Amino acid sequence: MLGFVHRHLDPSESLLEILFGLIMALTMTAGARLLTAPSELNAAELAVALLGCNVAWGVIDAAFYLLGARFNRNRRMVLVRRLQQATDQDEAIRLVREEFDLEGEPEMRAEDRADFHRSLTRMLQNARVERAHLLPGDYIAAAIICVLVSLAALPGLVPLLFTGDAAVALRIANGLQVGLLLLIGYRWAQYSGANPWRAPALVGVLGVGLVLVAVALGG
Repeated sequence: MLGFVHRHLDPSESLLEILFGLIMALTMTAGARLLTAPSELNAAELAVALLGCNVAWGVIDAAFYLLGARFNRNRRMVLVRRLQQATDQDEAIRLVREEFDLEGEPEMRAEDRADFHRSLTRMLQNARVERAHLLPGDYIAAAIICVLVSLAALPGLVPLLFTGDAAVALRIANGLQVGLLLLIGYRWAQYSGANPWRAPALVGVLGVGLVLVAVALGG
């Protein structure tokens, strides 16, 4: 299953989508616990609101992904047209260097960097230019995003559905959600080579901090 997800989304994208969904869900459950009197809590209503919120944002995020994919491909086609119309090869290479500046990539020799930009310029100048369209893989990736954000509601949803006391259910939900924030940080460290202790702590603190900001602002 994980391999299928990562064929269509980078690990950073999938982890960020789950993180986004968890923060949305934790905002709901933490906000309900902090801002609502225990006697007014209704577990069934909270469960419906929580699931609806995450599913809605999953759909919205998936739609934004598709818009972004098409926008970026068409923007790249504009670059290719400019390269093919360029009369000055040095100017063409400059355009490619600005678009693919390799900033943040592993350090390399200046001559190797220059060879890369020259080769890429030649490749793009000989590329076929046509209006970009969404591919089947884009729709699969968007569906995965929707599912990931929606599933992030489960740690909060299950206690609300199976615990009779809504206040207790919210405490359990918040504990599970914070634990998953730490797990996401650990997985992030595994993929990126970050410190396996610092990354979970950072993601946990960041996630809880964002939730508190959202609750304080009425989100």
